[in-house]
Amino acid sequence: MSAAPQPRTDTAPAAAPARPARSAMRSLALALLLGAVGASLALLASGRIWAEGTAVLAQGELPRTVTGSDVTGVPGALAVVGLAALVAVFAVHRAGRIVVAALLALSGLGVAVAAALGNADNTALREKAADAVGLAGADVHHVTHTGWPWVAAAGGLLLFLAGVLALVFGRSWPGMSGRYERTPGGARGPRRAPAAPDLDRPEEIWKSLDRGEDPTR
Repeated sequence: MSAAPQPRTDTAPAAAPARPARSAMRSLALALLLGAVGASLALLASGRIWAEGTAVLAQGELPRTVTGSDVTGVPGALAVVGLAALVAVFAVHRAGRIVVAALLALSGLGVAVAAALGNADNTALREKAADAVGLAGADVHHVTHTGWPWVAAAGGLLLFLAGVLALVFGRSWPGMSGRYERTPGGARGPRRAPAAPDLDRPEEIWKSLDRGEDPTR
């Protein structure tokens, strides 16, 4: 007599669903890292010196400097918007998540473009030179630019990549817990009815009486 066939113990199909979950968590972690680093770089660079120059006075030359926020406030403002959008991605679902992810990507792109344009903008430096000289339209000489505008631009690109990841993989990312969410009508969901007391246990009967319930119903 032949032996009975043994049940298969192959667990490969059970491991398959775990792959999409791992991929979603990796893209989520990468987007969070890129967004946080990008916003931090843009905010840091906005407070640093972007350009230096010299205003010519009758008594000599006076060095002048301008920071990123003096040149343009766009990178810093959009970095804050992008950081808020990165957090809001987890608070919304479906179409709302797509909109917020697009806002995140556009914020990063705006930071990069504004920083690149600000690198060649000497308007703020001329204004400081005019204040020093006391004459409108005063010029500056020996203008040099630092690398901080490009640091801000790099931060904007990181924010942009975080937004792209949110657009592509955001549907599979977990959201905020639905524990505190309301039903579509605005009211909280129905509360579960308490379990019927065990009439063979006196302590359960007393608990029901304390709650104002009739344990015999």
